[in-house]
Amino acid sequence: MSEGVDTVGLDSPPRLVVDGLLDDPGTRIIVCCGAGGVGKTTTAAALGVRAAERGRKAVVLTIDPARRLAQSMGIDSLDNTPREVGGVGSDGGGLHAMMLDMKRTFDEIVEAHADAERARAILANPFYQSLSAGFAGTQEYMAMEKLGQLRARDDWDLIIVDTPPSRSALDFLDAPKRLGSFLDGKFIRVLMAPAKVGGRAGMKFLNVGMSIMTGTLSKLMGASLLKDVQTFVAAMDTMFGGFRTRADATFRLLQAPGTAFLVVAAPEPDALREAAYFVERLAAEKMPLAGLVLNRVHGSGADQLSAERALAAAENLEDGGIVDQESGKAGLRDPADDGSPETDNGNPSDPSDSSTVVDGITAGLLRLHAERMQVIAREQRTRDRFTSLHPEVAVAEVAALPGDVHDLAGLRAIGERLAAGVPAGA
Repeated sequence: MSEGVDTVGLDSPPRLVVDGLLDDPGTRIIVCCGAGGVGKTTTAAALGVRAAERGRKAVVLTIDPARRLAQSMGIDSLDNTPREVGGVGSDGGGLHAMMLDMKRTFDEIVEAHADAERARAILANPFYQSLSAGFAGTQEYMAMEKLGQLRARDDWDLIIVDTPPSRSALDFLDAPKRLGSFLDGKFIRVLMAPAKVGGRAGMKFLNVGMSIMTGTLSKLMGASLLKDVQTFVAAMDTMFGGFRTRADATFRLLQAPGTAFLVVAAPEPDALREAAYFVERLAAEKMPLAGLVLNRVHGSGADQLSAERALAAAENLEDGGIVDQESGKAGLRDPADDGSPETDNGNPSDPSDSSTVVDGITAGLLRLHAERMQVIAREQRTRDRFTSLHPEVAVAEVAALPGDVHDLAGLRAIGERLAAGVPAGA
């Protein structure tokens, strides 16, 4: 049996043992990935808190622009530098957190791999400024660059990555290689060729090559695109190979045994469809999948009462089919003897009135319970479709909280639910 997995029966998926994953010293990187809006940031933060309180020196890297992680950890703000989270950790453990600044990370790469004069030229170049601030794939690439930097420092024995919000979970795996190929590919080389050829021949070559490519890029950069690109490529010419090398190194790091991917999803069809695609892609790329975290799962402590029976009972109460009101009026006892409600004058009120009120409240509660059971059944069917396709994937179901997570106590509560692996009441 693999570390962090517990089998619970033939009809159920294996259970993801989160504490086993966090306690394993061989686990050095945990990558939380999945579709947007499924709780990746909260999951990453809760894992960081729980790991620190179980003795790990952990750092959480988030790419969440909403800055909820900083607020929940009691930090005024997060930036590109890891900051210690106070009041978290035991047995030598501790927690740091940071939020990716993709432009600053790109700047750091330039400053580290170019001399001072060339670095200044690159940082001031308009093409570079646009590329580093918003080119497609830059955020994902820089997240992996920052991961490589954190791993190289060796200040932490566990790095937890909250992946960027993407239209598709697959963007996270594609973007680093895509940007690396762009910066080290024929595309840039063609743009640079006129500057190397020079003269009228160079300009003629330029006009032919640029007639195909300028359309899309000029929308991004404006009329001065060509000059900016030439200046940028000339300044960064010696650095292009480094981007490809680091992209390849980070990709290998993600495939290494010390890395564990957690696919995070909600019990909804679209989110689990994305999760299934990601599971398949991770397998194709030979990346180590630890399991699925299924967030915001509903449970009930009264699941013996089905939705159908609850609705039937509610209808009977509302139709008067359970209580015979006429016979109930007969043989009234003194309210002093049986605690029946009284009017303002001290005289007994009509017991049928109070019974009707109680029946109405009970029927309403039964209908609420029926709705809850229908939600549980729908979530179960959705989960079962996923597990039927991927029965080998370990699952931890995290019970839904009544409100949003906004502090360390909430993160600890999520951590406890992660460790339990099943929803409350299930």
